Amino acid sequence: MLKKFKVWYDNLFQQQERQKRRELLDIKNHQVEIRDTLYFLAKAQFTDIPEILGIERAVYGGKTPWDSSAFAAEINRTLDRLYIVLRRNDRLLAFVGCSFDQSKKEAHVTNIAVVPDYQNRGLGYFLMNTIIKKSRQLEYTKVSLEVRVSNTRAQRIYRDLGFQDAGIKRGYYFGDHEDALDMALTLN
Repeated sequence: MLKKFKVWYDNLFQQQERQKRRELLDIKNHQVEIRDTLYFLAKAQFTDIPEILGIERAVYGGKTPWDSSAFAAEINRTLDRLYIVLRRNDRLLAFVGCSFDQSKKEAHVTNIAVVPDYQNRGLGYFLMNTIIKKSRQLEYTKVSLEVRVSNTRAQRIYRDLGFQDAGIKRGYYFGDHEDALDMALTLN
């Protein structure tokens, strides 16, 4: 009888943890103000994927490091992934994606991009801050990411947010095999 109670209790606790994580990884669609401009923040949907790929093409010289099926698989994972988009006048301008590892209590930014004509307006900074806040709410200990060694502008933003260099991954990026700088933010 005690064994059955323990199994029941463990299942109940795990259900509550999953529900808490699901709620924390949910984003209510709402307007946000970034540098005196209003934007619409929402959780990414499957219908956003063509625009997300368009942003990738604009940022990565016509290429898309991820295809639509990769994004669809990520967006479909609601317990350990979060993809957020920013819109203005119904145009998707920026997105961020993050995986959340409950067992390690670590978050990893998998994707972030801002259309070129809206860069340097604080959108990427805002999205990264949103991921950091979600990670803190989940009581995670670390947020990590990779960034191209040539992308010094993004590295400056990450350092402003408290990320530190954590090593180099040689030949990391598909296609041109550019090295990636590992960066990590330790959360209190």
